[in-house]
Amino acid sequence: MAERGCPGAGRRGRAVAGGRAVAGTAPEEPLERRRCRYLRTGRACCQMVEVLLAVLVLVCSSVSGGSAGGYTGLPALGGIYYYHYGGAYSGFSGADGERAQQLDQRFYLLKLPIARAAMAVGGCLLVFPCILILVGVLQVPWHFPAWLLIECALDIAIAVGTVPALYYFFHSLVGVYNSSVCKEREQLYQSKGYQGFSCSLHGAEVAVGLLGCLATVAYLFSAVLAVRGYRAVCQQKQKPVQL
Repeated sequence: MAERGCPGAGRRGRAVAGGRAVAGTAPEEPLERRRCRYLRTGRACCQMVEVLLAVLVLVCSSVSGGSAGGYTGLPALGGIYYYHYGGAYSGFSGADGERAQQLDQRFYLLKLPIARAAMAVGGCLLVFPCILILVGVLQVPWHFPAWLLIECALDIAIAVGTVPALYYFFHSLVGVYNSSVCKEREQLYQSKGYQGFSCSLHGAEVAVGLLGCLATVAYLFSAVLAVRGYRAVCQQKQKPVQL
């Protein structure tokens, strides 16, 4: 009976003598036949790289959407400690301190949806390769070779979809940094001599873009490996067992 997903797979033979395979003529071990060996394949390594990139995207996105920082007032040690990011600031008093707090909160709320969307995408990019690794360890591609073609299509879809996602991410951030809230906040902190509040992309946000580009390349490479894996599985299923 032909194997589903591989044309001509029914020509595979089975050599048996007295109900057992002839000694010294064991069949050639098929691709991904042993579960532990899958983790050493090129596809598995590529999927592990995708996992790593997704984790880094999550971390950088969380930094981008973290606390807005800024002035915290004297009750929160604003007059004692000075931090460049996320801490308390001296130099503010009265109306300026209240205005700084309001601007920090409004700026934080403007960036929060963008950061959450980036974290959601990063979470999806983390879950997908983990599922593929599990599928490979369970030898699903060997029993159902057509899965590799499905995997290839999904990899290409993710790689292509990452491009507009990155455009939306940076386009939205640029809109936030060009807003009147950010401009007023920047001027207020600069008037007190504080740096680090400029309305421009910071390192973590730039890193998200670079990691997204690397993820696109990794998924395209993974798609190529999936097609090669499909061909290799089909070829091995068509091989007769040699005596």
